[in-house]
Amino acid sequence: MIDDRTGLLTIGELARVTGLTVRTIRYWSDQGALPPVARSAGGYRLYDAASVARLELVRTLRELGLGLADVGRVLSGETTVAQVAAAHVVALDAQIRSLKVTRAVLSTVAERGSDAEEMTLVNRLARLSAAERRRIVEEFVDEVFHGLDTADPVIRERMRSTAADLPEDPTPEQVDAWLELAEMLQDPDFRAEMRKVAEFNAADRGHGAPAGASMWFTRRLVQLGAQARERGIDPGSPEAAEVLDELLGDADPATVLNRLRSHATHQVARYRELLALVKGAGPESAYRDEFVWVVAALEARTAG
Repeated sequence: MIDDRTGLLTIGELARVTGLTVRTIRYWSDQGALPPVARSAGGYRLYDAASVARLELVRTLRELGLGLADVGRVLSGETTVAQVAAAHVVALDAQIRSLKVTRAVLSTVAERGSDAEEMTLVNRLARLSAAERRRIVEEFVDEVFHGLDTADPVIRERMRSTAADLPEDPTPEQVDAWLELAEMLQDPDFRAEMRKVAEFNAADRGHGAPAGASMWFTRRLVQLGAQARERGIDPGSPEAAEVLDELLGDADPATVLNRLRSHATHQVARYRELLALVKGAGPESAYRDEFVWVVAALEARTAG
């Protein structure tokens, strides 16, 4: 009821005015979000018209998902609603992302018909934090390139920055690809295989070589290999030799063949396919067939 002598509201009347429960108002009051303006002779809390407005603000902030600590900071002037809202947008984005990953994991488990043990593994790997995913990639790259000062820095950084995270809304196929990729990056045998690739790259370059030259050669290889395959050129034909001349220039075919064999192994090709799948580009973006064609053409050249 209203205290007639003061014009203040009891907690019960405040509850009726706002539609909130006495229990909720009492709890918020106990937490400091809605301090009473006075006490009755019997010790009951009393509130004024400003308390009603404050209570409505508290309710709005709580409905937006703010905790009482943040509500208190807003009410005390330590921060603004806009600042707190911006922070909560970031938090909500993280929650939404987590829910999307959970949904993708469950879809993967459902499609696989996974048992409890496999479901636990799938969930654990897929829910690795972004920091943990980056750690896996960075450890892999550091081991592969350790001590190879002449390796192309562009290649190194591309490997370090690629596939450290799942997409915003991963499909089951992308979750599958990341799971396989995460296991591959931690496999000692695959790391040793990629170390050989890095060693070939480092041996091809001097300290004065321009950064990114290796990427240029790879793009040229893919382009010419794709054109040769579209034209139906046999790797052992004279036409293939012309393609190789355009690709190699003055480079020694045997040396290039030795290097490309390391790039064309099943594991390395699968690594490129998985990277493409995680990025949503599709396995064809790994250019497995183009590498195979160029290697076959070089083998035919060096055998002659």
